[in-house]
Amino acid sequence: MLNIISKRYLPFCLSPPEDDVDLEALVNDMNSSLESLYSTCSGQQTESTPLLHNGQASSSHQHHHHTQHNQPRHGQSHVSPDGLRRSQPMHILAVRRLQEAEQQLRTSSLPAIPNPFPELCSPASSPVLSPGSLPPGEPSTGNYIVKIFSEDGLGKVVEIPADMTARDLCQLLVYKSHCVDDNSWALVEHHPLLGLERCLEDHELVVHVQASMNSDSRFLFRKNYAKYEFFRNPLTFFPEQMVAWCQETSRTIPPSHSCPEIQGHLYVKEVGRKSWKKVYMFLRRSGLYCSTKGTSKEPRHLQLLADLEDSNIFTVITGKKQHGAPTDYEFCIKPNKGRGEMKELRMLCAEDEQGRTCWMTAFRLFKYGIVLYQNYKIPQQRKTLLSHFSAPVRSVSENSLVAMDFSGRIGRVIDNPVEAQSAAMEEGHAWRKRSQRMNILGSHSPLHHSSLSSVIHIAQLWFHGRITREESHRIIHQQGQVDGLFLLRVSQSNPKAFVLTLCHHQKIKHFQILPCEEDGQVFFSLDDGSTKFTDLIQLVEFYQLNRGVLPCKLKHPCTVVAL
Repeated sequence: MLNIISKRYLPFCLSPPEDDVDLEALVNDMNSSLESLYSTCSGQQTESTPLLHNGQASSSHQHHHHTQHNQPRHGQSHVSPDGLRRSQPMHILAVRRLQEAEQQLRTSSLPAIPNPFPELCSPASSPVLSPGSLPPGEPSTGNYIVKIFSEDGLGKVVEIPADMTARDLCQLLVYKSHCVDDNSWALVEHHPLLGLERCLEDHELVVHVQASMNSDSRFLFRKNYAKYEFFRNPLTFFPEQMVAWCQETSRTIPPSHSCPEIQGHLYVKEVGRKSWKKVYMFLRRSGLYCSTKGTSKEPRHLQLLADLEDSNIFTVITGKKQHGAPTDYEFCIKPNKGRGEMKELRMLCAEDEQGRTCWMTAFRLFKYGIVLYQNYKIPQQRKTLLSHFSAPVRSVSENSLVAMDFSGRIGRVIDNPVEAQSAAMEEGHAWRKRSQRMNILGSHSPLHHSSLSSVIHIAQLWFHGRITREESHRIIHQQGQVDGLFLLRVSQSNPKAFVLTLCHHQKIKHFQILPCEEDGQVFFSLDDGSTKFTDLIQLVEFYQLNRGVLPCKLKHPCTVVAL
């Protein structure tokens, strides 16, 4: 039995010298197999020999069926035509080359992996979109690299799909930056050389907007509380003297989802000149028109200045310095298909901030129509759905906690919810009472009241430190001039005092917060000591609930977030 097994497996394991494999014939067989494979993949109509699983070729299809049945298995011998018994070789190199060829064919149709360091690439190989690389209106697929900048000038590179909207990108940045999602974040298209910027609408595709931007342009991520404020308070944004609906029919402003014709005087910069001309303008759904004869609305006296469909409206942030505008309330209409040159811009200027806001808001309503209203309603509908789950989601450890009273000899559970809430509020303010006692006793603890009250507000979002009056105006303008928008800063005239900067009726006002001392303790007051607070956090929380001496309550804090 041992001799039979040895003779059976001897040709495979220990082949004699005369049974060595013909290497030259094996290489030729492999080359012919690969050539037949490549000719088949390239679509050439050539006669190729089908390959079996072990790499052996058959001469015809009829013989192929016979060979498969009589094919020697692994470890079996095969009788060649010359009469020699040889072990059947496996074409290992050929199989590897075939696998590599198949892998190359599969990966050739996949999208290229974007470069995670686009700053180190040349413009030709950079994955960042260049102007004109993505024609508008054509469908696009794959991922693209977009760089977003925050208010502090630092950028963040994000990889997004081609169909991501501005709202989706803002949601992504809010999640990555751990911000509070209050549906007031916006993506801003910023052109520093032209001095222009505008907030992208929530439905706009970020990739398409980036394709039309210049190399020096960038995206900014910031707050914009006034993005949909005109739907809530239309009377503030559309004064009756500028609405043709009210002027002609003596009626009130129509519903917020529609927009009547807007009319009024505007300063227009003449093309190719530095001079400005005051003309009477009309904004309709078909475009922006100027009257060549006073305030006449006859068709023969109207001249088209800009088309709404192929243009976007921008705020000019360098009006008087760069363009010599007559007022600070400048805006412009920029064509989408232009090269971004100064001569292509239609520069306009209003008399006041309310007039500029009215013209720019009406432009957006005429351009986007019902889509703008749907963008406003989506967060409202989401909030309505979440309101059905009024009970807050709490952890298991929080659910296991109960209110206890340890004032007596033994502790007791507080079953009354009103009593439990008052006990929680009293416990929350206990640290303030302890700090006051430390101050009276002269304790030098790290929680000393005088030192704690002077630094406790530094980490708050509404505190902006030592900024100038002009800088506070700029921040208020950028984040939307809505009622209740505020920030706190250090006073420039009195280093120990602070200033509350507040927006009301699109006007910015400043209120000084002075320190006052009583019984050796320092307080802060906004009304000359009538209402005193131990720190600025208490002051802000009070005026968020009570108007007091302010024209309105504190509603929206000016927030600057680093990405």
